[in-house]
Amino acid sequence: MLQTALVCLLLAAAAAFLLRRLWRTFAAPASTGCAKGCGGACGAGLDVEALARTIEARKNSA
Repeated sequence: MLQTALVCLLLAAAAAFLLRRLWRTFAAPASTGCAKGCGGACGAGLDVEALARTIEARKNSA
């Protein structure tokens, strides 16, 4: 009886965890910079044009 209750509790906790992850995936705010939700501090503000200019400058100098 106790084992059955513990298994049911464990299954309920696992289902709640998965439902929470699913909810957070689809209900995430659109203002985050990346999937991690760090707010854009991890490279979302990367200047791609400046990076392309740097790459071209190094190609031309070599």
